[in-house]
Amino acid sequence: MARHLITSALPYINGIKHLGNMVGSMLPADVYSRYLRQRGHDVLYICATDEHGTPAELAAKDAGLPVAEYCAQQHDAQRAIYDGFALAFDHFGRSSSTQNIEITQRFARKLHENGFIEERAIRQVFSLADDRFLPDRYIVGTCPHCGYDKARGDQCENCTRVLDPTDLIEPRSAISGSGDLEVRETKHLFLLQSKLAAEVEAWIDAVGDAWPTLSSSIARKWLTEGLHDRAITRDLDWGVPVPADVWPELAAEGKVFYVWFDAPIEYIGATKEWAEAAADGDENRDWKSWWYEADDVRYTQFMGKDNVPFHTVMFPATEIGTREPWKRVDCVKGFNWLNYYGGKFSTSQRRGIFTGDALEILPADYWRYFMMANAPESDDTSFSWELFSSVVNKDLADTLGNFVNRVLSFSRKRFGDAVPAGSAPGEAERKLGEQIAELLAEYEGHLEALQFRKAAAALRALWSAGNSYLEEKAPWLEIKTDQEGAALTLRTAMNLIHLYAVVSEPFIPASAKAMRSAFALADDTATWVSGDEARALASVPAGTDFTVPPVLFAKITDEDLEVYRARFGGEEAETAPAE
Repeated sequence: MARHLITSALPYINGIKHLGNMVGSMLPADVYSRYLRQRGHDVLYICATDEHGTPAELAAKDAGLPVAEYCAQQHDAQRAIYDGFALAFDHFGRSSSTQNIEITQRFARKLHENGFIEERAIRQVFSLADDRFLPDRYIVGTCPHCGYDKARGDQCENCTRVLDPTDLIEPRSAISGSGDLEVRETKHLFLLQSKLAAEVEAWIDAVGDAWPTLSSSIARKWLTEGLHDRAITRDLDWGVPVPADVWPELAAEGKVFYVWFDAPIEYIGATKEWAEAAADGDENRDWKSWWYEADDVRYTQFMGKDNVPFHTVMFPATEIGTREPWKRVDCVKGFNWLNYYGGKFSTSQRRGIFTGDALEILPADYWRYFMMANAPESDDTSFSWELFSSVVNKDLADTLGNFVNRVLSFSRKRFGDAVPAGSAPGEAERKLGEQIAELLAEYEGHLEALQFRKAAAALRALWSAGNSYLEEKAPWLEIKTDQEGAALTLRTAMNLIHLYAVVSEPFIPASAKAMRSAFALADDTATWVSGDEARALASVPAGTDFTVPPVLFAKITDEDLEVYRARFGGEEAETAPAE
């Protein structure tokens, strides 16, 4: 079995994330990681909070806390929510860790030794009103390419073009809103991407065709526009310090590395955190084996489309420039946006659902399944409460939950608390087994291909097949004339429930556990279902004791929808301005 390294884009430290952030990075990475583990692969799923940069400093200031304390609190708050969503990270680290500082500085030294970092005097925007240099992302204005009026000085999130602050039309401070800006000279370090462009392009030519179209097209767009040398230091109090042994003058001035330089390196840093958190002598926790000369590792990244350029071009250029054998990504799974009624999520306008609020009103599995069934893979998608309730009620409550409840309740009522034996399987069971095996193979194929909407549809089809079988056999009628036949139907249906429990776990782990625990199977160690096992539907033998679990999924009522729309906003979001 292969070794799979999986990372999802690091959630930024300043505040709880909305569902769009979850669906485009951490959740699909978790579904894929769970699937691979269940298939027997060696999997390492790494994530962390992204803690450096101006937004962290400003948020800490607003909170009246030292930035280190603020980041520690926010890390714990985010981690609690991700635990609530059952995200099974092997390690959830912090980009402010000593491990990341050490490895980032190592990268910088190697790049310098190899002639890919250069010190330059530049003219930088200084805000007179704020009495500070402004990092690129805290200068906002109108994008010269698409006209978006809230473009940042490093990138336009509307058209994804990379920008410099001087490109913006009518620039202003994002802190004070003041346009009273002037340009002053200061020194910074530059990553000479122009020297690495040919190597990055050759690498993308070699691996990019295997990426989803969204990711490869964004990477090639960057290459077509040309790789420019990029400043990788900032005038901030919080960040990875420039090493004084190489750049004493800049270190004395308190320069730190640009957050987009150290954040991707934190994937490596967090892996080292994971290794060093292990008990002594655990040789399975060799962080370097996942990242350095790791030819046996398949590395998959998950992220929203705005993060794709940095992961497909800038970070690979950084790795290449070290001239060391660091593991580069094999597949970049990029996602489009999840919007809210066609508009952007907005905290200030009380529009949209954020992850903490989501868990307050409904269990995680409702959200996990809905988001993956509507993942923004080929295009942007839009959340609405009407769509959400329809998916939950039809797929989860009716198709899966009702099947589990009616089968177990009816069997207990007519045959007691053990799985009935009944007659030998007949033609209906043979046809069902073939159908389940075929649908299971389809489900596996979509997950292998990182096609999550299609995988969710295949999973739903598996659930629907059980309902169709039950309607065809109608054990509530069958029992009147053929008790043994009805017992066979119910035994077969119970085996479907067990199969559903096993294969649904990547999407709905808590509900899968509830289904599986309904059966008193002492040696139930199955992690997946083979094609032959799917055809046989015999994992739960006659005589196995069972219980009827509580209702797996409660339906969302019209009254519930009124409450949710009042709290989070509804159709009015379609006409609300984006922000």
